[in-house]
Amino acid sequence: MVQTNPGSQPEPALDVITIGRSSVDLYGQQIGSRLEDIGSFAKSVGGCPSNIAIGTARLGLKSGLITRVGDEQMGRFIREQAAREGVATDGIITDKERLTALVLLAVEAEGVSPMIFYRSDCADMALDESDIDENFIRSSRAVLVSGTHFSRPNTEAAQRKAIRIAKANGRKVIFDIDYRPNLWGLAGHAEGFERYVKSDRVSSKMKETLPDCDLIVGTEEEILIASGADDVLGALKEIRRLTPATIVLKRGAMGCIVYDGPIADDLEAGIVGQGFPIEVFNVLGAGDAFMSGFLRGFLRDEPLKTCATWANACGAFAVSRLLCSPEYPTWAELDFFLKTGSKYRALRKDEAINHIHWASTRRGEIPLLMALAIDHRSQLVSVADELGVGHEKIVAFKRLAVSAAARVSNGRDGYGMLIDERFGRDAFFDAATKNFSWIGRPVELPGSKPLRFEFSQDIGSQLVEWPLGHCIKCLCFYHPDDPAELKSEQQEKLRTLFEAARKVGRELLVEIIAGKNGPLTDDTIATALEELYARGIKPDWWKLEPQASGEAWKKIDAVIAKNDPWCRGIVLLGLEAPAEELISCFEATLAAPSVKGFAVGRTIFADAARAWLSGAMNDEEAIADMAGRFRQLTEAWLKTRGLQ
Repeated sequence: MVQTNPGSQPEPALDVITIGRSSVDLYGQQIGSRLEDIGSFAKSVGGCPSNIAIGTARLGLKSGLITRVGDEQMGRFIREQAAREGVATDGIITDKERLTALVLLAVEAEGVSPMIFYRSDCADMALDESDIDENFIRSSRAVLVSGTHFSRPNTEAAQRKAIRIAKANGRKVIFDIDYRPNLWGLAGHAEGFERYVKSDRVSSKMKETLPDCDLIVGTEEEILIASGADDVLGALKEIRRLTPATIVLKRGAMGCIVYDGPIADDLEAGIVGQGFPIEVFNVLGAGDAFMSGFLRGFLRDEPLKTCATWANACGAFAVSRLLCSPEYPTWAELDFFLKTGSKYRALRKDEAINHIHWASTRRGEIPLLMALAIDHRSQLVSVADELGVGHEKIVAFKRLAVSAAARVSNGRDGYGMLIDERFGRDAFFDAATKNFSWIGRPVELPGSKPLRFEFSQDIGSQLVEWPLGHCIKCLCFYHPDDPAELKSEQQEKLRTLFEAARKVGRELLVEIIAGKNGPLTDDTIATALEELYARGIKPDWWKLEPQASGEAWKKIDAVIAKNDPWCRGIVLLGLEAPAEELISCFEATLAAPSVKGFAVGRTIFADAARAWLSGAMNDEEAIADMAGRFRQLTEAWLKTRGLQ
């Protein structure tokens, strides 16, 4: 290999590249159950290096991943999720011969999490030297290798090649000992949770790696296996004999100790970060969260005490939640926790922290949203009944509306649709193929006041069937001057919906219409939103009627900024207003930066619906008519924003 002068190279684009395992974790959702009794599973990306790549990306580092995945849906899930998290996917190789690894896990009791690894000839264990691209390794300040991938000759060769390239180019080498005895063939399939089996073979492989490392991280059991010693202090001294690397000893609930020099006879004589007393809910993946936090500091040259504190905090988040990588904190979340703490030992019960976690890990940014709303039910039923047309025609008409919206959007970002489940199931399938940025669907019983849900008041059982990318939309006729008893009932219904949305991981849009129920002044909607925020209702979106003045929009904007700076924003509703009237309202919304677009229905489709249902328009004419009206509004909106 050609030796290069590290000082002559450009600044690396990445902070860290992790190498090794990638799997799909299937977590049992029934807590306190044996794996034998689990009835449903939650899916997430797993595997130590994959978790760390995601965890560091969430904390603001630029990370990459080298692994293999299968040429199937689970492999594509890992690749797509890594990309969504901001992980560089250049090193994710698709293996056309092997399947993506799977892991089944459960939380049976505190600190007891049985797991089964489905890794027989899996894709990531086929990683070899040809998968290690020198330019990719050189693009990072550090590489992280993991213990499991020293268990086979091909994966060992791949990691050692990466180490050689890193060392030759002045990059840091980080070693996560990551010891799983059954992945070395030292424990049975049912012993996936087994932490330690002594093995001279494993220790020999680990010890070969230690001299090349700048940072070594492991639990007490992992420090023992890496050194071959029989006690922790002896293990630390043996590792120090082989390498000057910084050593981090993870001690679970006791935090960690960092050793950055000679090892004293006192085990406690190291650098200790701040600890966080947290209820242990699930220990799986906590070490990967810990490593992510430590690396955020270590690779930004923070003091080791700070690195340890951040690592302990990230580990605390992980043990307080169920899944691995999806539960790791973002930098915004970690920063909030470090500054304010929490009154809850179970962080998963802290609403303020959970809201930041949810909002800072949502799927993609949507700075602009122009949606065609075809979720109307009662209005279209009335037209169909008036014309003597069967309701099945409404189903077909909604599919035409999808075609109209797609004709305008043409695959571009910023376009969306609102479609209902009652008549729009076929339209949903159509919309899924059109690359819309956003799809919403209503849950309210049309016209209900007090608010009722359409199909069942057990709203959570309905939402679990929805695609993850579908946003819940709920219209509530709400006015601050309504009777207190009515407002309380409506607030409670919306709170129930908000909690259900968060539980099942779906975004929520709350539509407030006040103008039909009382005077609409500059303070009306701002007051309504303030009242709902006071009940802890923080939707991802608001859908609001046009306001009479820019002052009203300023007040609305101020309420949102005060109560939820993470809110995605506001979309404007139409109320069947003429297009010219709506367009005149667009200008007033410039006073509120939180207004991101519109979701308009009858202004666009009302005439076409009546004409098509009566037979006066054919399919193409109806599509063209709706597309023309939708395009008129989108062009006007873009013009007011200087985007066209």
